[in-house]
Amino acid sequence: MDWLVREILPTKADVEHLKEIVYQRFQSLQIEPPTPGRIERLVRSAKRTYEIDFCQKTVSKLSTSCCTAMDALLCTKFSTSTTDNERNELSQASLFHYLNSSPSRVSLNSLLTEITKLQHLRQIELPEDLFTEISAAVLQTYAQRAAIEYPSHLRAHPETIRYTLVAAFCWLKSQEVTDNLVDLLIQMVHGIGTRAERRVNAQLIQDVKRVTGKHNILYHLANVSLEQPEGIVKEVIYPVVSQQTLTDLVKELKAEGTVYKQKVHTLIRSSYSRHYRRALPKLLSVLEFRSNNEVHRPVIEALELLKKYADSSSRYYAKDEKVPIEGVLKSGWQEMLLESDSKGNQRINRINYEIWVLQALRERLRCKEIWVQGANRYRNPELDLPTDFEQHREAYYQALNLPQDADEFIASLKEQMVSALSTFNDGLPKNPKVEILPAGKIRLSPLETQPEPTNIARLKTELIERWPMTSLLDILKEADLREGFTDCFKSLASREALDRETIQKRQLLCLYGLGTNTGLKRVSHGTPGVNYHDLRYIKRRFINAEALRKAIAKVVNAIFRVRHQHLWGEGTSTCASDAKKFGAWDQNLMTEWHVRYGGPGIMIYWHVEKKSTCIYSQLKSCSSSEVAAMIEGVLRHDTEMTVKKNFTDSHGQSEVAFAFSDLLGFELMPRLKGIKRQKLYRPCAGQPNAYPSLQPILTRAINWELIRQQYDQMVKYTTALRLGTAQPEAILRRFTRANLKHPTYQALAELGKVKKTIFLCQYLHSAALRREIHEGLNVVEQWNSTNGFILYGKGGEFATNQRDEQVLVMLSLHLLQVCLVYINTLMLQRVLEEPSWSQQLTSDDRRALTPLIYGHVNPYGTFRLDMEERLSLEQEVA
Repeated sequence: MDWLVREILPTKADVEHLKEIVYQRFQSLQIEPPTPGRIERLVRSAKRTYEIDFCQKTVSKLSTSCCTAMDALLCTKFSTSTTDNERNELSQASLFHYLNSSPSRVSLNSLLTEITKLQHLRQIELPEDLFTEISAAVLQTYAQRAAIEYPSHLRAHPETIRYTLVAAFCWLKSQEVTDNLVDLLIQMVHGIGTRAERRVNAQLIQDVKRVTGKHNILYHLANVSLEQPEGIVKEVIYPVVSQQTLTDLVKELKAEGTVYKQKVHTLIRSSYSRHYRRALPKLLSVLEFRSNNEVHRPVIEALELLKKYADSSSRYYAKDEKVPIEGVLKSGWQEMLLESDSKGNQRINRINYEIWVLQALRERLRCKEIWVQGANRYRNPELDLPTDFEQHREAYYQALNLPQDADEFIASLKEQMVSALSTFNDGLPKNPKVEILPAGKIRLSPLETQPEPTNIARLKTELIERWPMTSLLDILKEADLREGFTDCFKSLASREALDRETIQKRQLLCLYGLGTNTGLKRVSHGTPGVNYHDLRYIKRRFINAEALRKAIAKVVNAIFRVRHQHLWGEGTSTCASDAKKFGAWDQNLMTEWHVRYGGPGIMIYWHVEKKSTCIYSQLKSCSSSEVAAMIEGVLRHDTEMTVKKNFTDSHGQSEVAFAFSDLLGFELMPRLKGIKRQKLYRPCAGQPNAYPSLQPILTRAINWELIRQQYDQMVKYTTALRLGTAQPEAILRRFTRANLKHPTYQALAELGKVKKTIFLCQYLHSAALRREIHEGLNVVEQWNSTNGFILYGKGGEFATNQRDEQVLVMLSLHLLQVCLVYINTLMLQRVLEEPSWSQQLTSDDRRALTPLIYGHVNPYGTFRLDMEERLSLEQEVA
């Protein structure tokens, strides 16, 4: 118990996980463990002891004024005279509920609201070292417990518990609000620019008439001018080239030159100065920007200058003021910064300068070269890396199965690269599907159509006859009765008052209502002993993202366990990943307009193994990185499956993705959309005639020295991804095109070129590999098509602006769909165990066999029609 309290409980909170750790501890000490019941009592007792001690230590660090501020947080009614809709809705609620609300879409009111929240949170003045000895995951459990309780319930707790819960909530909420403010700032600056460009482009489309034959016009103008140098333009030029043609040409050239930039800047200036500028002083007062790189110091100095002049009404900066220009403004734009004052002197216009500083800040924030004090996702990038890497370097290299010697790592890569290029080069003359064109293009013939399976349609009909219109709710119930996934849903409160059977029934109804998007109110109607408020209570207390992921993992592992090997093949280590767009309410920061699919929405990124079982799902915005989502799913799926190959489309791959996938120990295998434009890199320079069949598509040699110099740093970032010290998207922010000069990014890109060259050689050489990738991605598309069958409520739209609610809907949909796969697997196996069926299956039938079918399933419920029953519409007569 002392060991648990001292070493484990500051980083782990889940009881089941703690029991596994205890068993491992007994094994390492070579002690026979006690009975399971005694171990559970031991773990719960240790957890209780730790919580009491932790609460007491936390409260001892809090000042009297801090505790008073937290008490006021639970009692104060939030009132404001603002016209913001969200604030008006919360005007009669407590300040605690106001702070717990999600931000709205990008707007000035949303920005001011988040600034007000952050100011309230900072007024509490929590000590900076309050939670330094506890992990973020454990702290999150305390914050969640505070978030689900009403202020009156929190006030009823003893002081040690009350102050600890509220302090944990405020600590994490402060980081979250800071991140939201940075998101709003980035999107606001981007939105101002894109709207201005869109308006200018629309105007230019109307004004500009494209002039064809410019070279001929120039020839005629030059020729006639030389022949008659003393002539009059109207008499000499216009007969050859009309005045209208010259007018159109001038308009076109103006549009392509600095005039276009000036028009865009004018609109940006107008939008910023008249609307968004009023938030700048408040924003700079609550956000503290820092950088670890001296290269970006000019932007930090420019922000300090903006803060210095925040309350000034002057149009220009003082003549003796040192205004940072180099490192802030892009070359060629300085002329737009200056304008003449009343005396004709060239002065720097403050509004123009503020716009350029904010644009420079946006670029640095996106790649984390500038970070924000007190944030989480935008925190100091050094905190994303493991702090003990130097002390445990050998263990970290062993965990990744990588050699500590960079030369050994590079020698292995060279050998793989030479082998892949040689195999592709030697096999190309015998490969009728691939042709290298002299122009440096790759021509790849499509795959041949496979034979249609003969018995799959009959098998689906058999399921309909044996289990006609099986209720989706019954499928969810049967999966729970067999595997007990509702045991994963524990109350976030300190105890449970209801009996387990009642809780289980209501949990299933909640999960069904969320997963089908029909809602708790519709599901509660017609179920004896259950009402809407009962389901709301269960959802608030029991249904959370962590518990849903555990339930999903439990069902997925059960699917792997019950599969018959002779039907489904051996255990798989291959999965495919792709994203699907869902419509969603747009008054939040997650929903964005999708460029390819159109309309506002969110994306769900799925990882599906080749036999139609989804092992991980995650919610993302339409513009966020699919590479980060791909890596996160491989690392965080928490099932018994070990992913060795991951298929994806073009959006889920990049050179950095190839590099990290190799360092993490799995193969990235994308289906590349622009295959004809791909190039191969040479393993070394000085061999121009090597690989003669590939010469048109070969480019420069790999810079192995760059990989050697940055090898240790690349492993350090890879270790951070593996350990989860930060989200993959936060780490990958540093390695984007906006940060091309970062040496580790350059090395990762070089390593990615090596692995991509190897993959392209294998992909083009092997038709079997191309078919395997294609089949894997088709499985994801089939999974996506089933989403619409299950998530039918509200038109399949995520009808909420709360990100946490969106995550619950996504995970509930995931759980319902894997339960469908689980029950279908058992149904198919029962049918195919019969000799009459097992002897009829062909190899094509086994290839096409999938448990992701739903022709025999009814997701809508039961329809009862009673012709004797009437609606009471007439007014009763007294």
